[in-house]
Amino acid sequence: MFTGSITALITPFRDGAVDEKAFQELVQWQADEGTHAVVPTGTTGESPSLSHEEHKRVVELCVEVAKDKVPVIAGTGSNSTEEAIALTRHAAEAGADAALVVTPYYNKPSQAGMLAHFRSIADSVDLPIIIYNIPPRSVVDMSVETMTELAEHPNIVGVKDATGDLTRPLSSRLSIGREFCLLSGDDVTAVAFLAQGGFGCVSVSSNVAPRLNAEMHDAWRNEQYEDVWRLRDILHPLNEALFCEPNPAPIKFACSLLRKCLPDTRLPMVPLSTRSMARIEEAMVNAGLLK
Repeated sequence: MFTGSITALITPFRDGAVDEKAFQELVQWQADEGTHAVVPTGTTGESPSLSHEEHKRVVELCVEVAKDKVPVIAGTGSNSTEEAIALTRHAAEAGADAALVVTPYYNKPSQAGMLAHFRSIADSVDLPIIIYNIPPRSVVDMSVETMTELAEHPNIVGVKDATGDLTRPLSSRLSIGREFCLLSGDDVTAVAFLAQGGFGCVSVSSNVAPRLNAEMHDAWRNEQYEDVWRLRDILHPLNEALFCEPNPAPIKFACSLLRKCLPDTRLPMVPLSTRSMARIEEAMVNAGLLK
């Protein structure tokens, strides 16, 4: 079972290419700071802008550093079922601990189409699969009923829920059972999601605040609720600032302020406005991440 603060890793770039050194140093820092798992090649990792070769290389680089330190949940989704199968098989071969597979975007499949898509992937590989349900980016929304059917497959073990609907984790837990891994995909509702039966959060802000996020989830697990509320309140302005423009441009700029990487993104992502830069820097100072 995957729990706690799970970092949706950025993919640093330098001179247009993946900055392998900066990426591996970021993975090591995450492990050192107490992060409970990492996700390479997700949306925050700009997976839509990576070539297949880069995608596979980033997963390999992550496993190389994280192995025996923190679990690796590789982003392997695609709107092409065959492509998702190929990426998921590679993740298993590379040594990832699980795969995060997004609902097919743009194709706009029916619930039956999503059932067939995820079953095909799960049948093709012996690796735990976490469904990534994010209607704002993929257009489709997987229903609780569909997810309940998919959970009958032994390889489909959980969901990253980015619907923003806080009734979902409770409805899912009651329908599927307590063993299904319910992960929030939204930093701003991470604690509320835990209260509704969740196990953790796939976090963007933990790229720059890994220790604060890990401590918040540790406090929840230890029933130290005053610490949970305190850390939640520290992180909330930062979480909001990091989505002032489309992800991952804000978090990459924030990482650059910590000298973890350059702020570079790939088109169609563009640099932040001066106003957004100032807002993010102020939030990081207020959270104690910068002086």
